Amino acid sequence: MKTYHPKQQILGDVQDKVRTRSTFKDQTQFSFLFELEPKSINDASLVEAMLEDLDQFQKNDVWKLAFLPKDKSNIGTKWAFINKLDENGKFVRNKDGLKGIDFTGTFAPVARLEAIPILSFAAHNHMRLHQMDVRCDLLNDIINEEVYVKQPLGFESDAFPNHVFQLKKSLYRLKQETRAWYEKLSFFVMKNDF
Repeated sequence: MKTYHPKQQILGDVQDKVRTRSTFKDQTQFSFLFELEPKSINDASLVEAMLEDLDQFQKNDVWKLAFLPKDKSNIGTKWAFINKLDENGKFVRNKDGLKGIDFTGTFAPVARLEAIPILSFAAHNHMRLHQMDVRCDLLNDIINEEVYVKQPLGFESDAFPNHVFQLKKSLYRLKQETRAWYEKLSFFVMKNDF
């Protein structure tokens, strides 16, 4: 059976034979544009993002400056920089985050068995699902352990250079981070009968 297609739907040269497994006569060239993630706190474009992060720490009462008790150890901190993209994958702005280092994450909540049928039902019925990003989500979670972190590089206190920050709330990349957020979200969901 022969199929005749309108000429405007044919890609390539009409005089060429049909090609099924060979390459096209004219190769297309591609170029990819990508944003480099900043690596240094010396980049002027990042200072605003770092100050915004520290401002959020202050507004959310995340930590307090304190002496490190002799029987305690502190956790290092480092600035981690990424490019923030919108829902279409386009660059929006530089984003930073002050992360705890020398600490490994151990809590990773996964989808509960009860959630799988709900997601399957939504997918089967072509329902739209939405995902959201909670801004400064982890900075609102109170931690129960006594955790001390070093002052952030580039923002050390001149008056108290030997002090550390005692955390009142969770900090990114801490072992307690995801568990604290999970517990807070679970409490809210159950309290509101979701």
